[in-house]
Amino acid sequence: MARITVLGGTGYAGGHIVAAAAARGHEVTSYSRNLPDSPVDGIDYRTGDLSDDGVIASAVDGADVVVSAVSPRGALEGTGILRGILATAAEAARTAGARFGVIGGAGSLLVAEGGPLLLDTDEFPAEFKAEAKELTSVLDDLRASDETLDWFFLSPAAVFGAYAPGEAVGTYRVGGDVLLADAEGSSAISGADLADAVVDEIERPAHHRARFSVAY
Repeated sequence: MARITVLGGTGYAGGHIVAAAAARGHEVTSYSRNLPDSPVDGIDYRTGDLSDDGVIASAVDGADVVVSAVSPRGALEGTGILRGILATAAEAARTAGARFGVIGGAGSLLVAEGGPLLLDTDEFPAEFKAEAKELTSVLDDLRASDETLDWFFLSPAAVFGAYAPGEAVGTYRVGGDVLLADAEGSSAISGADLADAVVDEIERPAHHRARFSVAY
């Protein structure tokens, strides 16, 4: 059993992660601005502002793994805001000896070996480019971090989110820095299957100081 803290544990990705981790018998704590409408049994839900260093310190304290499922939206929208919060969280995890994971977007993935990045293509929605650039900066910071920080960064498929929940199929493919797509060019993953990938990584660490991606 691992002690897992999920930042943004009531959002789409975070909600699936806390549920999957609790179902497998892990000790799970969720931090978010608000409590969920439908809490999952066995999860310790806590509220707080992640821009408060004290909240970050409390979230990291006692955790084996800290996973951020926070997006740069709402109060966290704006260049550098989430990046700064996650830099603080990463350093707190490093100091505490906890593993640090980030659920990022698909925008920082290459569309093919050699590039370009998905976010730099004409097909990438303009309204999501700022968010994708912020999460790309978070990945850059992790790659440049102190080598004593054990981190992983998980990029979901291109189609992922509450707008396209999909169905849990109980399996997924694992890739690296290049966008995963099927033979028809589709790149998708459900929240439940992404959550399984996160908990699998926690239980059987395979990506140390590395980004990986998942899709059907």
